[in-house]
Amino acid sequence: MRYEILYRPSYSVLKVELDPGESIEAEAGALMMIEGDVEVKTRGRGLLRALTTGESLFVNIYRAKDLPASLWLAPPIPGDIMYIELDGSKGVIVNDKCYLASHGDVKHRVVWRGLRGVFGGGGLMWLHFTGVGGVWVNAYGSIIEREVGPDEKLIIDNVHLVAMDDTLEYDIRRFGSLKTLLFGGEGFVFTLRGTGRIYLQSRNPTIWYARSRS
Repeated sequence: MRYEILYRPSYSVLKVELDPGESIEAEAGALMMIEGDVEVKTRGRGLLRALTTGESLFVNIYRAKDLPASLWLAPPIPGDIMYIELDGSKGVIVNDKCYLASHGDVKHRVVWRGLRGVFGGGGLMWLHFTGVGGVWVNAYGSIIEREVGPDEKLIIDNVHLVAMDDTLEYDIRRFGSLKTLLFGGEGFVFTLRGTGRIYLQSRNPTIWYARSRS
């Protein structure tokens, strides 16, 4: 398997080249183009998750048949795409709205964030990926990768966090007063401690979604 991220960072597209028998999982609706002969299977992801996050009810599994094939995948919002490798030593927690695709011997489970996630604008669910393989994430704007040191404490706006290593400890709390929440343009934040990597998006996607609906 080989991949290439094209037209980055503003309008990134993921191109994945599959050898015969290789497969990837991708968000339903992300497919842009198939080159070659590919078998497609659709798998349900759960009604509750779809209703609470605004994501599709399904994901698609794409497998190259007897000859090599290529997939072109495009995220729903303008911005960058990044690959996060998993080597089995640790996992990664991904914002459900930022998940694009994954491959390899990778499993995921839903991480429940509670109602604070709704008011913070980031949805209710996050996905915890573990195993050996990799995950592609997308963002609104650029993706900023940062290492968190053992003596650091970071406070990150809820909607800007794309993904983080599962070695980090975190909690979610309201930022500022109720007046700030209602009128100040801020909501809930993540407080992070420990060691690991974080991935941030440089723009607020809730603003983009609101404008696209108006």
